[in-house]
Amino acid sequence: MDAMGCGSVVRAAGCVLWRRSAVGRIELALVYRPKWDDWSWPKGKLKRGETAREAALREVREETGYTCRLGKELPSARYSDAQGKPKQVSYWAAQATGGAFEPNEEVSDLVWLTPDEARERLTHERDRALITVALMAVGADEEEREPR
Repeated sequence: MDAMGCGSVVRAAGCVLWRRSAVGRIELALVYRPKWDDWSWPKGKLKRGETAREAALREVREETGYTCRLGKELPSARYSDAQGKPKQVSYWAAQATGGAFEPNEEVSDLVWLTPDEARERLTHERDRALITVALMAVGADEEEREPR
């Protein structure tokens, strides 16, 4: 049995994908998934034999079209998935290094937003909770962080 009281946990991985705007401000990438009608971080289930780090890089590439460099690991999210199974998502702060978004099977839209805008747009509270810790992980200056 795992810590959530069930036999098997659905394991997934993803990233808080970020870049600097032309004026040096931090922007965060959110993806819209029509199947779930939500705005979230790029993420997905691990494939057999895949590490969480490998899955995070793959999912960002598949869902956003961007390559990225993984930075610090962020707190994992634990919740029940749509089937009621316990799910654990490992996250990293990840800097976008290249690429471009094109709509795909899972994601119909991608937006680059300020941390404040991202907090407003994200569907799930568990995703909003990663913004502050991700900004600290990338060493954003105080004026780049969202006001409290």
